Amino acid sequence: MLKVGLTGSIAVGKSFVLRTLAELGCHVIDADEIAREVVAPGTHGLQLVSERFGSEVLRADGALDRPKLGAIVFSDADKRAQLNSILHPLIIAAQDALIREIEANDPMGIVVIDAALMIESGGYRRLDKLIVAHCRPEIQLQRLMTRDNLSREIAQQRIAAQMPQEEKIKYADYLVDTSDGFDATRDQVIELFQQLEAMSEQHQQSNH
Repeated sequence: MLKVGLTGSIAVGKSFVLRTLAELGCHVIDADEIAREVVAPGTHGLQLVSERFGSEVLRADGALDRPKLGAIVFSDADKRAQLNSILHPLIIAAQDALIREIEANDPMGIVVIDAALMIESGGYRRLDKLIVAHCRPEIQLQRLMTRDNLSREIAQQRIAAQMPQEEKIKYADYLVDTSDGFDATRDQVIELFQQLEAMSEQHQQSNH
């Protein structure tokens, strides 16, 4: 089975790339969804987070108060690193369990794992290939302001808190430039999918 990572900075159209790959027949794993599952009420992950950051990051019903936790870690790199050191091992273990399950059902398939921090966490190293979605900086800024209803200044801060796009691009085996909208992006993803399919077949042959 071919294991492919998909990453990209905030508001660069990564989810559209993922949806298109899913439509084309890839198995997709959304790391954000897993990140929510590992801190669901009653989980060991949630217990670790509340022990580290205090009960004020919990809502009255015992669930994680994501905006409150976000506010604590967003402006503090040390706290963000502490949170990531709790969550990343749990997220990677949950992803790997899912990959094994998918592989058992479809050994010839292609699985795409979408994660914003795949490069920062080192998670990409265990995968066969890495796709990086990117777009022109001014488009990224506009998209983020529109999507999250943010001022230019706050949007710029959020972008600056992440690894720069040009840095992520250096890690890529494949690039998808989403600057010119959905149709142009879809065409690139279709072409990329055909390359992955060919590689998946070679992968199978070399493993036999």
